[in-house]
Amino acid sequence: MRKFMAENGLHLSWAIALVAMLGSLYFSEIKGFLPCKLCWYQRILMYPQVFLLGIASVRKQTSIYLYVLPMTLLGACISIYHYLMEKTDLFPSNSFSCGIVPCDLEYINWFGFVTIPFLALTAFILISAIHLVLWRIDKSEQGK
Repeated sequence: MRKFMAENGLHLSWAIALVAMLGSLYFSEIKGFLPCKLCWYQRILMYPQVFLLGIASVRKQTSIYLYVLPMTLLGACISIYHYLMEKTDLFPSNSFSCGIVPCDLEYINWFGFVTIPFLALTAFILISAIHLVLWRIDKSEQGK
């Protein structure tokens, strides 16, 4: 598993970021779902990943985790907040401050729990997990 992640982790995380970006563009540009402010913040943190991870994959720079992890962990926090705002009463809806589209509006609700913030959260968590493994591999190789 370690060898697989060392060789393919960057490509895998790039593919996840690319699918997340294309998925969000599909929802907004093809399906016509207008993104709320929290969706925009998640996009701001996901879209650069496609370019950073693409370049790092070509150059085989596993140290990109230094730049990727802060963005993915912050994105995951925003996604969790957004998802909890949609699905629970833990956080009051900030619909009045979200602009034209309320942040608790669920455009999709697959299987009763999969919403757009949930999809973003999944991508942020997967990319974070991959880069935490790459970080650990990098640290163990520096210790040798």
